Amino acid sequence: MRILDYLCDNCIETDLEAESKEDVLRLLAEKAEAVRPELKASDVFGVLKEREALGSTGIGGGIAIPHGKLQGLERLTIILFRSMKGVPFDSLDKRPVSVICLLLAPDDAAPIYLRILARVSRVLKDQKTFEGLMAAADAAGIKEVIGQAESVIR
Repeated sequence: MRILDYLCDNCIETDLEAESKEDVLRLLAEKAEAVRPELKASDVFGVLKEREALGSTGIGGGIAIPHGKLQGLERLTIILFRSMKGVPFDSLDKRPVSVICLLLAPDDAAPIYLRILARVSRVLKDQKTFEGLMAAADAAGIKEVIGQAESVIR
C-alpha cells in the first residue's frame, strides 16, 4: 500500500491559487469530480466541510490533509495541491499551508483508509520530503519525491 498507488498525474496541482481554506476545499472538490467522474463536487465539498467543522486538518509545518469517506467512490483517491505562497488554513501551528493532500475513500474502506492516512501524514511531516515537494518542478517531480520518501518510511 503506497501513496503513489492512489495519486495519479492528473491529481496533482503544482501552482494552487487560493486565498482561503474554503477556496482550497472547493478546488479540491472540483478536482475530485474531474478525476473521479462518479463523484459530484458538491458532495465532496460537503464531506470536507463537515470534517473541517470537527477540527482543522491543517496539521502544522505547512501541511494540511483534508480527508473523508464517500458513498459511490469506486477506489481510494489522493489529490495533492501545492501553493507556493501558502494559504491560511486554521492550522494547528497557525501558519499557512503549502502542501495540501486530499484523501478520499469509499464509505466501506475503513482499514485501508486509516493506514493510508497515517502513511500520508508520516511522509509529509518529514522536513526533507516537504522541502523536496516545494522544490519540485512539476507533477512528475512531486511523484518522484513521494516515491523516494516512501522507500525509506515503513
